[in-house]
Amino acid sequence: MASSVLRTSFLPLLQCQDGYNSILSLYNFTTTHHRGDRKYRFNGVAAAQQEAGNASNDRNSFVKRDQRTRQNEHFKRFLNFSGEKPSTPVLDTINHPIHMKNLSIEELGKLADELREELVYSVPKTGGHLSSSLGVAELTVALHHVFNTPEDKIIWDVGHQAYSHKILTGRRSRMHTIRQTCGLAGFPKREESVHDAFGTGHSSTSISAGLGMAVGRDLLGKNNHVIAVIGDGAMTAGMAYEAMNNTGYLDTNLIIILNDNEQVSLPTATVDGPAPPVGALSTALTKLHSSREFRQLREAAKGITKQIGGRTLEIAAKFDSFARGMVGGSGASLFEELGLYYIGPVDGHNLEDLVYVLNEIKSMPAPGPLLIHVITEKGKGYAPAEIAPDQMHGVVKVDPKSGKQMKRKSETLSYTQYFAESLIAEAEKDDKIVGIHAAMGGGTGLNLFQKRFPDRCFDVGIAEQHAVTFAAGLASEGLKPFCAIYSSFLQRGFDQVAHDVALQKLPVRFAIDRAGLVGADGPTHCGAFDTTFMACLPNMVVMAPSNETELIHMVTTAGAIDDRPSCFRYPRGNGIGSILPPNNNGTPLEVGKGRVLREGSRVAILGYGTIVQSCMTAAELLEMLGISATVADARFCKPIDGDLLRQLAQEHEILITAEEGSIGGFSTHVSYFLGLNGLQDGKLKWRPMMLPDRYIDHGSQNDQIEEAGLSSKHIAATALSLLGDCIEGLHRLNL
Repeated sequence: MASSVLRTSFLPLLQCQDGYNSILSLYNFTTTHHRGDRKYRFNGVAAAQQEAGNASNDRNSFVKRDQRTRQNEHFKRFLNFSGEKPSTPVLDTINHPIHMKNLSIEELGKLADELREELVYSVPKTGGHLSSSLGVAELTVALHHVFNTPEDKIIWDVGHQAYSHKILTGRRSRMHTIRQTCGLAGFPKREESVHDAFGTGHSSTSISAGLGMAVGRDLLGKNNHVIAVIGDGAMTAGMAYEAMNNTGYLDTNLIIILNDNEQVSLPTATVDGPAPPVGALSTALTKLHSSREFRQLREAAKGITKQIGGRTLEIAAKFDSFARGMVGGSGASLFEELGLYYIGPVDGHNLEDLVYVLNEIKSMPAPGPLLIHVITEKGKGYAPAEIAPDQMHGVVKVDPKSGKQMKRKSETLSYTQYFAESLIAEAEKDDKIVGIHAAMGGGTGLNLFQKRFPDRCFDVGIAEQHAVTFAAGLASEGLKPFCAIYSSFLQRGFDQVAHDVALQKLPVRFAIDRAGLVGADGPTHCGAFDTTFMACLPNMVVMAPSNETELIHMVTTAGAIDDRPSCFRYPRGNGIGSILPPNNNGTPLEVGKGRVLREGSRVAILGYGTIVQSCMTAAELLEMLGISATVADARFCKPIDGDLLRQLAQEHEILITAEEGSIGGFSTHVSYFLGLNGLQDGKLKWRPMMLPDRYIDHGSQNDQIEEAGLSSKHIAATALSLLGDCIEGLHRLNL
């Protein structure tokens, strides 16, 4: 169909207009690609340039890509996923991207295969993000083959796609340390390598950062390339569209690569398997995948439009618009209406196409803002990851042969699971309860809630701002929304929490998962700040459970608070084995009231959150030294328990407050109360213990706690230091 339309509509016009028996090659990145006697063009259409002596035969030649054959496509290399170190002769020659420049297409293909083998050999030993990096092996190879980092800037969004990038940029020998204490970070990190142009742990930031770099380049008179690789869920966030809008307006040279692996929403699984992508964008991109007629018609029309003028240009432009409406290229129209020239879809596992397209774009002196739509398969090449990309998105230690993850067995569930099960129990009794998450059904446990109440659970995509205000709208209609978001991700929705929820006193309940130190994910995902930014808001009730039983009670408490917003924070990890209420049915707590867990005399230790367990252990250490300590569980940061604070301050020589949060959090509210009520005017010695005012690198949670100085021994040592003669006690505590 495409060739016949072009033949009858455009080619006679060209012949008449120019007076030549030749067809102009398509505009730059749709030009003819010659290999020997064959002529190729990426992306569905090959336009044959006329050569002397064969004009009549080739004039109307448009060759579909899937009709051509290549010798190197007939041979598929067997990949070694045995768990033994694979043979990687090509990869062994690559220490830095410059070593890739002279590789042939066939060698680049072998390099991509060897990268997959290396990933499946190294990542299962440490855990990490596997399927995302497997899916971009060819794209990573092509980018580093064509462009010249660190002069050219490549920004990986989300950063969990960047493992192959790390291997190719001098970090292969340290991949066994990834996400480990003092090892490689799991995300791009500027301090780690000059090839990491921008740190990315949260999604949808690459286009904004890339545009800033591109404008900075222009202002400084440089001529390097800037490439933003976005995908794997990141295109659902509003920030990406804000950035594209501004990019089209500024019209600077910026290359955006949409890595479309059909996961417009993150692939966090439902109980029954992978969750389908959410949002209208997913549908639009899916249509583009199969719209070959649109691609053929449009690319030919655009190529002609760029190179001819007059009446023919006008007709060609109208045809381009007609082709959009006729074939349905709505996704392309979306990007181009924002001012980006759309190219694609391109096969993200075809290195010849990728290298050709990128080289053509690189050679253009002023391409303006471009979006290359690359189709990839998440987990490509490794069968367990292809079958279950959701389960292989983030893995613990894995058996490479079978793909089976070797999760450590625990006698208790995770705090996330306790939250989900208690929310289900509440929802069984109250049909107004609904759940909301931002593309993290598996991470927040709401996949369990969705299984039980499919019509009352909403995945909004990676769109935390929208999630918060969406929840506010539900609350305004009398529903009881529980908005489950990781602490570090809720940072992105703070204005909506303040303006749309707290200001209007709408009873949205925020379940803040991954609060405190999170281990291997490091500072990008550290939940240090939620107490600080939530408790500073008027009308907000702020809670933190000391164990899983308290968490269940706080879910019930939040459900009962119907005149203002509330939140409760809980950590990554498993419960301590506390006695659970029958059928996970909690009891509402008295708002603003804490509890004393252990009576003592000289020292009072007031904990907020699960650090209460370390406070109890610290009291036991002090008891071994003959020092009597009281331990209290604050439960609430706001409203704070004034009666409990007075009791602890007036009946003890020393008061220590402990929290796994930043400066400005729970201890600040304690200080404010003590100061206003004159409780620090006497002999009381008060010391706050919190996370230090710096970011703590990735590693095990225990190592991070030690680095932060928040272990039970550190708490006991703080008490000893305030009591005076503590040298012997510190020695006995091995401090």
